[in-house]
Amino acid sequence: MKKPILDIQHLSISFHTEDATTVAIQDVSIPLEPGKTVALVGESGSGKTVTAMSILQLLPSPPAIYKSGKLIFQTKSGLEINLLETTQTKLQTIRGHEIGMIFQEPMTSLNPLMPCGKQVIEVIQLHQKCTYQEATQKTIELFTEVKLPNPEQLLSRYPHELSGGQKQRVMIAMAISCKPALLIADEPTTALDVTVQRVILDLLKELQLKYNMAILFITHDLNLVRNFADYVAVMYKGNIVEYNTTKTIFEKPTDPYTKGLLACRPSSKERVKYLKTVSEVMQSDVFNSTINANPGIIIHPKTFIQHIDELKTRPTILSLKNLHVWYPTHTNFFGKTSTWYKAVNSVDLDLHEGETIGLVGESGCGKTTIGKTIVKLNPITTGNIYFKGKSISSFSKSELAVYRKKVQIIFQDPYSSLNPRVSIGDAIREPMIVHGLYSDKNRKEKVIELLTKVDLKPEHYDRYPHEFSGGQRQRICIARALALEPECIICDESVSALDVSVQAQVLNLLVRLREEFKLTYLFISHDMAVVKHICDNIAVMHQGKILEFDNSENLHQNPKEEFTKKLLHSISNSD
Repeated sequence: MKKPILDIQHLSISFHTEDATTVAIQDVSIPLEPGKTVALVGESGSGKTVTAMSILQLLPSPPAIYKSGKLIFQTKSGLEINLLETTQTKLQTIRGHEIGMIFQEPMTSLNPLMPCGKQVIEVIQLHQKCTYQEATQKTIELFTEVKLPNPEQLLSRYPHELSGGQKQRVMIAMAISCKPALLIADEPTTALDVTVQRVILDLLKELQLKYNMAILFITHDLNLVRNFADYVAVMYKGNIVEYNTTKTIFEKPTDPYTKGLLACRPSSKERVKYLKTVSEVMQSDVFNSTINANPGIIIHPKTFIQHIDELKTRPTILSLKNLHVWYPTHTNFFGKTSTWYKAVNSVDLDLHEGETIGLVGESGCGKTTIGKTIVKLNPITTGNIYFKGKSISSFSKSELAVYRKKVQIIFQDPYSSLNPRVSIGDAIREPMIVHGLYSDKNRKEKVIELLTKVDLKPEHYDRYPHEFSGGQRQRICIARALALEPECIICDESVSALDVSVQAQVLNLLVRLREEFKLTYLFISHDMAVVKHICDNIAVMHQGKILEFDNSENLHQNPKEEFTKKLLHSISNSD
């Protein structure tokens, strides 16, 4: 074993407030070797980001209190220092120059008021003695190195003008601008498409080999790092419960929590009705060696095909016919639109009662646009959407009111779709008031009933969105969608940013509610593994069009289009 670039030794951190003291991480020890990748894996709140932030001393103190431990770092000059005892002046030279960091959310990490190129130029000039022109040239070279298209043009682009994957590459360029010895990547692929995830991971590995960097890769998805990390440290409630080589962690996990993280991810090998959850595995007395196959109610392929055939005989609830949704991008001298962005281009899709159709594809392919158009949040350019055989464009006011009740949507980000100033009880009750459902007296009872249905408690009625976790907020949004007794629900990336353990719980909830309320789902996602688990049929979208449509078993076993094969290949190495 080589001498570590950074040796985290018995680190313990608490947060002190007026009300209580919270132990965030306890006795954490992780060695980080040159040229090696350590994946720090665990659920939200386990202490992963606190560990990362402590390395660069980015935690405000107070309330953060370093109870014990050392952070022994080998500088480029060969000096061995304890980062916990280093002055702020010295830390400023280390941050970015010797230790780079890719933060979790690139949109909030990048300055929205400053061009992307200028933000990287600023970092280079801060740590390297060079002119503005030299820093600009180095930024262009960095943008080329991280495979950004048209690097010269991107210098003047603002963050909102870039895709999620491009913003993440700008962050990587900034983090490696001074060739750091250690790179900390905090959830760098969360909520990105599987194809973009693979590109980012390949890029990090390529840069690591070039610069012999040590990488601390933080994620909540254990399967994501199967072919990326050399070592895995599994974190649970502030403790490292298991640390070993990646091969050993996947083949012979010893801690129940590690086994739970491996078990709750959908499997490509067997179709099951409900996913295992982390808590179920941890409570189990005996570890089953086949747990990675998600044992439970296994659905036989023959039974599944019979179910698909039966769905075809049911009435069509939603039908998209030659649907086009275009946005004007340029106008001519007379103000008339000259060019269009074709978000959705000639889409046909039928959704039968009780069916779950998965709509998959990369960001920008038109998935969310279709979902919003169905619930009339986007106008139709040409084509039509039919609800139970009648065009929604010809609905009368009363028919439209019924349609808005019967077709609901669960938005991608539960926090931004909830009003922070409105209690969740009132948020769920509001649609009932708008549509005149139930009496004033019965509405609160109905809301409490819905909260119970989605595994929340009656006492949550008067709490506000910020008092809940991500998974709980998603359950609140599901309860709100159920408030009007819908027949069809559009699930727009409703589990994409959740921990795999919470994701399993929400997917199980959606399956249970589908049976209990006889719901029909249009499930929008970029995660092929999740879509295969919950969906009957899958429509693959690319550049506004549906390239391929088949039942989920056939599509995974025998994809016809090259793009579909590319999507499946992106997840094959992490399953």
